[in-house]
Amino acid sequence: MSKYAMYGKFQAHPGKGSELAQILLEAAEQSKSFDGCELYLINEAAEDPDTIWVTELWRDEAAHDASLQNEGARALISRAMPLIAGVEPVKLRPLGGKGY
Repeated sequence: MSKYAMYGKFQAHPGKGSELAQILLEAAEQSKSFDGCELYLINEAAEDPDTIWVTELWRDEAAHDASLQNEGARALISRAMPLIAGVEPVKLRPLGGKGY
């Protein structure tokens, strides 16, 4: 099995980036208890506080999929959805590098 990585670009509704980022930071804290989650990093675009990037690294895609079924994760998703104007997920296949 190969590791699974993903970048998620979240475009918040105008003025809602900070609120969305806080929810995603809660998700990052929660992800510490998820089996198979190796990295869950929240970033704010330097020039646009309403654009939030999430960088994820998982043991495998199944671990990522299982995390989305977690009751706490589903509650955070429900809270975040009204703040989100758009999402651009990018699935990745890690090849190597520092931290891999």
